[in-house]
Amino acid sequence: MTTVFNRVIPCLLLQDGGLVKTQGFRRPRYVGDPINAVRIFNDKYVDELVFLDIDASRTGAEPNYDLIQRIAGECFMPLCYGGGIRTLEQARRIVAVGVEKIAVNSMAIDNPALLSAMSAELGASSVVAGIDVKRDFFGRERVFHPGKRRLTSLDPVAHAVAVVRAGAGEIFLNSVDRDGRGTGFDVDLIARVSAAVNVPVIACGGAAGLDDMRAAVQSGASAAAAGSMFVFYGPHRAVLINYPAYGAVRELFSK
Repeated sequence: MTTVFNRVIPCLLLQDGGLVKTQGFRRPRYVGDPINAVRIFNDKYVDELVFLDIDASRTGAEPNYDLIQRIAGECFMPLCYGGGIRTLEQARRIVAVGVEKIAVNSMAIDNPALLSAMSAELGASSVVAGIDVKRDFFGRERVFHPGKRRLTSLDPVAHAVAVVRAGAGEIFLNSVDRDGRGTGFDVDLIARVSAAVNVPVIACGGAAGLDDMRAAVQSGASAAAAGSMFVFYGPHRAVLINYPAYGAVRELFSK
């Protein structure tokens, strides 16, 4: 795998123009204004930001271009956006306002040719395939379709190989079962997916602290992402946008 700079990435969820946080992909809780969050993360020298509109794919709505443009205009770090992207023209429009990476999840399942078209025009490094993983009734790992809100029959490792073959230059690997629970990453899944592909893998779902981030990278991820860890603080989960000191993040991966 190509050596890349290990990153610690806040993953922020959008719903109706506001910032929310889910648990198990359910019960979104409002946590603030996305523009304010971006300004705070600018001051904290965040490696990268991921914004995912959790309603756009499910409802079939167009991406909120005005909000995306305002976020990109405030953002001092690399920015990835996902949610509701179904066409190459939509991806072009989002990149044109300053977004560096486009994340595609539902359409990577339904229409992998979109990944190929985006990769050919925008470059593979700008194309991120989102893969949500959830265990079925029998405990088997399956790819979860966020647009249809249901499990597919797809094996996550095989799907990861397929989306990279289609043109994705990075994978955003998210655990539905661990989302918002602070129980740690699924390091076994991270290791298997990372070993199967030759592109960077961003691990998400379950982080409670920096030790979890280190474990994800040691398991093969190029980056570790989290939501709750960066929007809540303390045992009572008070809303507080936060990020570790720059030195702590760099020291994290030097051990």
